[in-house]
Amino acid sequence: VQLQASGGGSVQAGGSLRLSCVASGSIFTIGAMNWYRQAPGKQRELVAAITTYDSTNYADSVKGRFTISRDNAKNTVSLQMNSLRPEDTAVYYCNAHIRALRTDYTRDYWGQGTQVTVSS
Repeated sequence: VQLQASGGGSVQAGGSLRLSCVASGSIFTIGAMNWYRQAPGKQRELVAAITTYDSTNYADSVKGRFTISRDNAKNTVSLQMNSLRPEDTAVYYCNAHIRALRTDYTRDYWGQGTQVTVSS
């Protein structure tokens, strides 16, 4: 099982970016899917989360600007980021709770990270 993130880049303040992450491999079920970010010198923080039933949760700093969504048929999770600010600059990581085939447990999987840079 692996997660592959894409969509990062550089944008000016006020701009938009869309991140995507696809899970592939021997997957039985996927539970919650999340986006985290880590800025230089800071701890990794949860940005947005979405459950199997599309219930969402956001960090206060991104509420009203970011939208998380998922496509269960394609095993993907996306993060639409609007009104970007310089403080959104970070490496963004997708994360998912996945039960692989031929296992009886769920574990966390992480994507490789994608850089988002917002200039003022």
